[in-house]
Amino acid sequence: MNTAARAGLFAGTLAVAFAGAYGVGSAVGPVTDEDAAPAHGHAADEGAAEGAAKKGDGHGGGHGADAGPAAGGLQLSESGYTLDLDTARIGAPGPAELRFAVRGADGEPVTAYEREHGKELHLIVASRDLGTYRHLHPVRDAAGTWRTPVDLPGAGDYRVFADFVPTGGPENGLTLGGDLAVAGDYRPAPPAEPERTATVDGYEVTLDGALTPGSARDVEFTVEKDGRPVTDLQPYLGAYGHLVALRAGDLAYLHVHPGGEPGDGRTEPGPGVAFSATAPSTGSYRLFFDFKHDGEVRTAAFTVTAGGGAAGPGEADGGGHGH
Repeated sequence: MNTAARAGLFAGTLAVAFAGAYGVGSAVGPVTDEDAAPAHGHAADEGAAEGAAKKGDGHGGGHGADAGPAAGGLQLSESGYTLDLDTARIGAPGPAELRFAVRGADGEPVTAYEREHGKELHLIVASRDLGTYRHLHPVRDAAGTWRTPVDLPGAGDYRVFADFVPTGGPENGLTLGGDLAVAGDYRPAPPAEPERTATVDGYEVTLDGALTPGSARDVEFTVEKDGRPVTDLQPYLGAYGHLVALRAGDLAYLHVHPGGEPGDGRTEPGPGVAFSATAPSTGSYRLFFDFKHDGEVRTAAFTVTAGGGAAGPGEADGGGHGH
């Protein structure tokens, strides 16, 4: 994969068109990674050097609005690749194991991937009401089967997103999506009230900026702790922050890193992490902003309305990261 071409193509630009989103979820913490087992943090700098070269790019397959890049995760199959979820149903809320494979056009599991932001594959699991969010990094065996532990707190419908770049496949990568059901009494989370600040584990994250349909705008997250700016954010997969956006209803997916990278001589390690965002239409969508400090990855979530300003966190399930 041509890293320079990917970075130049996307340049940190996230484009989404979200209408009728749920305003739920607020701040979620780390879950797991193959490089760090703790459920609430990763002390290791996971692939920072390799991931740094791939700043500012977002993926998405699927077919979105004409005004911007298409959102991904809407299809189980695309460009000859299929997400084969071996685990499509979990018997009850709580700890479980997810197993899946990515199959090529020949029906065989894919075993060759390009490393993207330090990993071969990024896995997102989100509830349909957007109240629960997990960012995981499963482990692949030689036969091409991926496995990862996951702890989902409630019954209901979830969406699983596999974000990857297959060797010899589409240069810009793919995001395939499939449905996951957790049995039990389902109670969807209520919508959140729009606000510009989210609190997670004693950190206060403020969102500055509003989206304008069809026009690029800066969206910046500022991190503080105990009332003081955090100026020593740690590199996490080659960046000081990551952003995942999910559109309510169909849960279309976009994942993007900010412009700049640790060690480039111009990008400061906080307190602000900025993205360039373009919304091709009015509507609302959910932002999940990941940052690393004191050896742990945390996630703050906001609801943003393109064309209407405002962003706001609600009450999301904690324990949502493993990027």
